Amino acid sequence: MNSAITKHLICINCPLGCRLTVSLQDGQMASLDGNGCGRGARYAAQEAVQPMRVLTGLMKAEGCRRPFAVRSDRAIPKELLLQCAAELKRIHPKPPIAAGDVIIPHILGTNASIIATQNFDN
Repeated sequence: MNSAITKHLICINCPLGCRLTVSLQDGQMASLDGNGCGRGARYAAQEAVQPMRVLTGLMKAEGCRRPFAVRSDRAIPKELLLQCAAELKRIHPKPPIAAGDVIIPHILGTNASIIATQNFDN
């Protein structure tokens, strides 16, 4: 069964902010209208089929009350963001922590790792 879906997006890859109309057929981009550059086509193909986001957040280290900042080192499927955020709350690494340290490798089976974005020394 062929299922056609139309999605409307605003491209965020350059300052133009093109209004995109994406037609999906069987889960794949069938047509695109409104992009002013090639970056818009790549953005629409990704965003319409499987949106991805970089996760940023705070974690608490073991024995510490003050949190430290973390982020994913690459984009994570948008539908997994809340589950990944719950992992940030559940896990408490031991300090000291240096900016760039991998705190949670391959979170929830994704290729993304959670890394510290600041030095943290209790």
